[in-house]
Amino acid sequence: MTDYAPHPDRYSQMPFRTVGNSGLKLPAVSLGLWHNFGDDKSLETQRGIIHRAFDRGVTHFDLANNYGPPAGSAEINFGRILKEDLKRHRDELIISSKAGWDMWEGPYGYGGSRKYLMSSLDQSLERLGVDYVDIFYHHRPDPETPLEETMYALRDIVASGKALYVGVSSYGPELTAEAAEFLAEEGCPLLIHQPSYSIVNRWVEEPGEDDMSLLETAADSGVGVIAFSPLAQGLLTNRYLDGIPEGSRASEHKSLSQEMLSDENLAMVRALNDIAAERGQTLAQMAIAWALREQGEFGAETVSSALVGASSVEQLDQNLNAVDNLEFSDEELAAIDEVADDAGINIWAGATASRTHG
Repeated sequence: MTDYAPHPDRYSQMPFRTVGNSGLKLPAVSLGLWHNFGDDKSLETQRGIIHRAFDRGVTHFDLANNYGPPAGSAEINFGRILKEDLKRHRDELIISSKAGWDMWEGPYGYGGSRKYLMSSLDQSLERLGVDYVDIFYHHRPDPETPLEETMYALRDIVASGKALYVGVSSYGPELTAEAAEFLAEEGCPLLIHQPSYSIVNRWVEEPGEDDMSLLETAADSGVGVIAFSPLAQGLLTNRYLDGIPEGSRASEHKSLSQEMLSDENLAMVRALNDIAAERGQTLAQMAIAWALREQGEFGAETVSSALVGASSVEQLDQNLNAVDNLEFSDEELAAIDEVADDAGINIWAGATASRTHG
């Protein structure tokens, strides 16, 4: 154990929002450990970021079985910090993990089968050093597995006590509605959906085959929404306005390709940056606030939380300061809509494909 003691005023710094029709509340901004928490980053840097996040009221830490690199290392590293620094505060934390993408060799190391989901969660619990996770997600649709099998596995995971709630990620609106219906019939509500969503990636607002968007479907089904990649993998920051800095995601081809940094996209980013400056925010802060904005047609708290990453305490602080101004005028929203365009950032679009039914 270290001598870390969290800030006594941490809960006065962060607004909390109810998740769907549940009694669970999440911080408006949650910390995602997709990048920067693998073995390629200093454990002490990771420790500092996690400490600072909790000091500022971030209670939700989002992981997956394959986060790293290498896969699994983010859970191991977070588990070590949890054991050494935050164990006494476990009941103040929401720890989430996921399974769906490739994790180990062979036919049982990916997808949505009962075999894979059960095995993966057991491995995640061992890496994290905990008896349960608060939220366990199916990370992506699997067209090779009947939806019923995946949903019944999630139901039984909750019944086993290994997860308190379950969610899905990157499901389209129709699959989300079906998943929510399956689980409601089993007395195990679908808590939350985690889609990619940003100013330049608005697929969740587009009507699906049933003329309902994912946001409408989630609201209609009582499912909360937590947006990942609200910064469009770093495009919606000031980092690329003057070239591609060494060590950035684009320079290392990590989920933001240099093709996405076209002259057209960068001109759009500069225009958005000007709007943010007029609001007294950085572009990143405005982008996070936009994802959390009030959307009257879907309810005041359409998005329960926005997931952000951080490579340093300073970057984390900048991102968390977005909650200081979450209000937008009609004129500001219109100005954003006028310049914003789909920038090809939804690299997970294929994951929303249809699935089979038993």
